[in-house]
Amino acid sequence: MKITAIETIQVRVPLKPNRNTLTAHGVHITSDYVIIKVHTDSGIIGLGEATVAPRWSGETPGSCIWAIREILAPKLVGLDPTCINQARLLMDRALKLNPFTKAAVEMALWDISGKAAGVPVYVLLGGKVRNIIPTKMVIGAFGLDQVKSLTEEFVAMGIKTIKVKTGIELEADVARVKAVREAAGPDIGITIDSNCGWSPATARVALKRLKPLNILIAEQPIAPGDNAAMARLRQASGIPIMADESAFTLADTWNLIRDGAVDVISIYPGKNGGIANSIEIANAARSAGVSCHIGSNLELGIGTAAMIHLAASVASIDSEKYPSDILGPHYHVADLLKTPLSLGIEGALVPTGPGLGVELDEVQLQEFRVDGRI
Repeated sequence: MKITAIETIQVRVPLKPNRNTLTAHGVHITSDYVIIKVHTDSGIIGLGEATVAPRWSGETPGSCIWAIREILAPKLVGLDPTCINQARLLMDRALKLNPFTKAAVEMALWDISGKAAGVPVYVLLGGKVRNIIPTKMVIGAFGLDQVKSLTEEFVAMGIKTIKVKTGIELEADVARVKAVREAAGPDIGITIDSNCGWSPATARVALKRLKPLNILIAEQPIAPGDNAAMARLRQASGIPIMADESAFTLADTWNLIRDGAVDVISIYPGKNGGIANSIEIANAARSAGVSCHIGSNLELGIGTAAMIHLAASVASIDSEKYPSDILGPHYHVADLLKTPLSLGIEGALVPTGPGLGVELDEVQLQEFRVDGRI
């Protein structure tokens, strides 16, 4: 089997009106992503999804499409798509960085490999260690009335853990988390995510004030680049610290752990440049006794499926203690899948079909398509 072409399709999918998000990175109202189809001479087509965002990795739909057309496709056409490790090497040698672009191509190769073997991707990864992946919902950095309303809605749905966005302004951040705790009651797990928004000094004050609210974890309280400051914050706060924006690569993970800067590493295929890279990071963290968590860039259906296969297969991704961010389809008006994934209140169920176990809905694809094919 050989790769014959890589097709890229730009899409723009709005978030539901009551699910728009506001974080320290800005407002997220629409998702401008790229759907990947890797074609083969056997007729098998692999699906991938690039959840590109310039605020995260510097990638845009245009840069993703150009990189695949001009750089990656010429290296990969003619290659056996089941030779995923070789494809990873070729992509990394041809193009630095660009993790979400590479991840989209790589997940399509896993999809092809599973379809060719007639098994789900999780089987190729060594089999499941869990059948359901606990998840949480996210509340943006909104005003208190909206925060209380969303909290009550999520609790009524049966959600057991809620992530609250912080990192905007100290007093408003503290008030927002307090409002969630008051509306949710004492038994709901609460995590906070500052998306790099606090300075180290503000973070120290904020975490001290938030600690009595029984915060499960503080995600990326300060900007990447100062592991020593993160380590000091971890020692002073008494709240476990999760790295997200500061943990893109295996080297990032090694440095964070070496510097004593982190309790948990947030991983997912897009940010890490593919499923295989995420597994390498998880294994490195495990060797140091550090747990991992499944993060998110608000994926659509294909990207979410890849996250589920990863979370189902890796024991050190401790979704039971740190519920995952497998939630993108809850927030979008469409997931681009013929059959939606099972993302229930208790958590995400693992697709059982071959490959990623999902089928692209071509009608939805045409509805949300904004660019031509390459």
